[in-house]
Amino acid sequence: EQRPSNMKPILLQGHERSITQIKYNREGDLVFSCAKDTVVNAWYSLNGERLGTYIGHTGAVWCVDVDWDTKQVLAGSADNSCRIWDCETGKQMALFKTSSAVRTGGFDFSGNIVMFTTDKQMGYSCYVSFFDIRDPAQISNNEPYMKVAVNDSKITSAVWGPLGEFVIAGLETGELLQFSAKSGEVISKAKEHTKQINDIQTSLDLTMFITASKDNTAKLFDSATLDHLKTFRTERPVNSAAISPNAEHVVLGGGQEAMDVTTTSTRIGKFEARFFHLSFEEEFGRVKGHFGPINSLTYHPDGKSYSSGGEDGYVRIHHFDPQYFEFEMEF
Repeated sequence: EQRPSNMKPILLQGHERSITQIKYNREGDLVFSCAKDTVVNAWYSLNGERLGTYIGHTGAVWCVDVDWDTKQVLAGSADNSCRIWDCETGKQMALFKTSSAVRTGGFDFSGNIVMFTTDKQMGYSCYVSFFDIRDPAQISNNEPYMKVAVNDSKITSAVWGPLGEFVIAGLETGELLQFSAKSGEVISKAKEHTKQINDIQTSLDLTMFITASKDNTAKLFDSATLDHLKTFRTERPVNSAAISPNAEHVVLGGGQEAMDVTTTSTRIGKFEARFFHLSFEEEFGRVKGHFGPINSLTYHPDGKSYSSGGEDGYVRIHHFDPQYFEFEMEF
């Protein structure tokens, strides 16, 4: 039976255009958001107070990441650059110029190696670039220690695998690739999705990851082997999916295709985050709220709250009510 819940979300209003990605730092006291309006924001996750903004980009910001000790913030943008700021002061530490838009990127486990991928556009191939930010020459000369071309498709989402040994990348075709961070070669590949992979997120211990795809499913994989473990099915494209750090739960967010949005009632924020049981692939809850498709979802590292960022430009932080923690799947 469904009981109404009183999970009042904290609404973060700091972007003028749709949210592209949100990320918690390792402790979870801060949440970072980026959007198509060129700014990156940092917020306190407990009360939703805005800590500050990281400025410099002149185009839509597609990705944001923060290193393990919350010293540096990285963002990749459609202005053909990737930037790193000092987290505390907002001072720009590094600027990597590229030939096409930076789609996705991140720090490895050590916080020393930065990976980012660029779009296949304007006659340029899609590349994965690796920089060691301990080496000032790589930054000043804009020369990565390794640059891998992906010729036949474009990478739409990528994350670091365990121990910074490889990068897991999802392609426009629905294929998954593992790139070695040492040699750049493709270690293994898998194709379980039929359409583009919109988002990849790892579990807390990095042993598994979940993919969100335009083919209306999210799938769980083993990080090391790319073995396909679980599938979570919905009726509409999945834009983002995240794995709970301490419960056997995953959360999916998506929405209708843009062409269908106007034909439905706009009065209620009816775009839902959907919760599935990790093992049983069974949906057990939904949270409404956004006035447009959800573009990014992420769990707080303590598993007691989650955040969602939507096409409506809002970030919503939801702290779970006691019902959520009492819930047990019956089997």
